[in-house]
Amino acid sequence: MSAELFLFDDRAARKWLPFALTRPVGEMLFGTRTLRGRAERATGLECRGHVTSRDLVGFCEPEAPPIATPESVRPDRDRLLLSSRLVLNDTALAGERGPAEPRLLAARGTPAGAWIPAGTPFPSCARTGDYPDWPAFCVDGWLLESAWELMDKNGEQICSDHRRSGLDGRGAGEPPLPPGVHCVGDGPLVIDPGADVEPGVVFDTTNGPVILASGVRVRGFSRIAGPAYVGPGSTVLGGAIENSSLGPWCKVRGDVESSVLLGFANKAHEGYLGHSVLGRWVNLGAMTTVSALKNNYGPIRAVLRGRAIDTGLRKAGCLLGDHVRTAIGTMLATGTIAEAGANLFGARTPPKYVA
Repeated sequence: MSAELFLFDDRAARKWLPFALTRPVGEMLFGTRTLRGRAERATGLECRGHVTSRDLVGFCEPEAPPIATPESVRPDRDRLLLSSRLVLNDTALAGERGPAEPRLLAARGTPAGAWIPAGTPFPSCARTGDYPDWPAFCVDGWLLESAWELMDKNGEQICSDHRRSGLDGRGAGEPPLPPGVHCVGDGPLVIDPGADVEPGVVFDTTNGPVILASGVRVRGFSRIAGPAYVGPGSTVLGGAIENSSLGPWCKVRGDVESSVLLGFANKAHEGYLGHSVLGRWVNLGAMTTVSALKNNYGPIRAVLRGRAIDTGLRKAGCLLGDHVRTAIGTMLATGTIAEAGANLFGARTPPKYVA
């Protein structure tokens, strides 16, 4: 498909607080890639920009495209507009020829984007969510509904990413693991040649693949259980990591379960982090611990700007926006949401919502 690719944050995506305050949803990590990277792989196109809140104009991160506005998108070229919440299966649209007439894209019967031929005005759905009355064709994918779902389905996505990557992991004929490193289970273990694994590390692939990217360091007395992805330049300092994705340049120690760290997070000390999503540049003080399960095992409700939200989950830890910091010994309740730049400290448990 030959076109300019743009991702847009619809009404649902702009409610993905605290993360939508500081970044386009397309720059969220899911599985082994950002949602933008996933769209680029599925279409074979490089994303030219994010159409999102005007508050994010000026957003800048390495490798991320700029914020675009409908007025800034050239009308003389074919354009492919996709929801940032859309999870396309690999190569779902790669190689396709765009039709001559405008079309909607539908994922499981729900509008999720548009094909906009040259000369066709940019549709208002990028801002309002109101799709034009165009014919639709189905795409092989689905829409994420919330940031909590991003965490809840992350392990499944790691497994799917590995199946579609063509990487088989370690097998016959490959060099043995470094001395003192052990692997339990028959699942795939993918270690980039640029990763460094010290003696005393245990990988468990019983329930899914373990994938280490370039520049990863795993220090002794660490246990990483799949499905798990450790992004470029990240360091695992010790402890147990399971069913989680670590973005680039994270430092992690302690007990991490079913969580997504977008990148540059510092959890260099002991403490439990479970069923949570951490924005970029989050710093967790020593022994910061997150509760992810209610005493009565009931569904967990979060609070966002005075409004109660049913997560639909029985295990839900916290959503911490970019640059959130916690003090030593901080205890976070189930369903805690802290918006960008919040500083959590004190002898008492912080409120479940921090602006």
